[in-house]
Amino acid sequence: MSGSAADGGMPPPAQAGPAVTLLVADDDEVTRSGLSMLLAAQPGISVLGEAADGLEAVDRALSLRPDVVLMDVRMPRRNGIDATRQLLAEAADPPKVVVITTFENDGYVTAALRAGASGFVLKRLPVRRIAEAVRVVAAGEAVLFPAALGRMVAARPLVSAEALPQAALTGREEEVLRLMATGLSNPEIAESLTVSLETVKTHVGNVLTKLGAQNRTHAVVIAYESGLVVPGFAG
Repeated sequence: MSGSAADGGMPPPAQAGPAVTLLVADDDEVTRSGLSMLLAAQPGISVLGEAADGLEAVDRALSLRPDVVLMDVRMPRRNGIDATRQLLAEAADPPKVVVITTFENDGYVTAALRAGASGFVLKRLPVRRIAEAVRVVAAGEAVLFPAALGRMVAARPLVSAEALPQAALTGREEEVLRLMATGLSNPEIAESLTVSLETVKTHVGNVLTKLGAQNRTHAVVIAYESGLVVPGFAG
């Protein structure tokens, strides 16, 4: 996720349909309560409960069945990475997991992805950006902050770097992919390019199909590996 251009825009509008249900897991009571209160005030999000450690996060997620769990990494009894792995293995209809931490640690990014997390965000982000990450993963996409993703890809590629040259993306599709790599959501991309949201959704769908990408994060990894986007790219 990006903390530059996107942070200057207006908060996303209220979401149509049922609110995304959320469980907040963090061992620090002040942080946990603050996140719960602030996120509950965001449009389209309903906080079902809290957990103070990894074991409680798994237990509460299995009983409350939220759409998304916001999972801290460093927690007692069981850390957030192991709790994510356990939860996704044990739940019949597992929630999406957004891992959240104070530490911009590339090892956490890799571990979170391997455990099955759909997103990774930093606690220092504005709450509306964290809320946007929750909404995005609830909709079936994935979110990472691009700086860590870029360094992770540079350190160890995850997919074939040949994918982008073979994909034959149009100029506009490459532009959309670059904006995806900065962490912009579809509405923000639409605003940046002065096109409709439906047009952006079409371009994003084409990008994923042509790249053979599973989700937005997978597509951005390919973009970094190919050299279309470089670490530190800001749009």
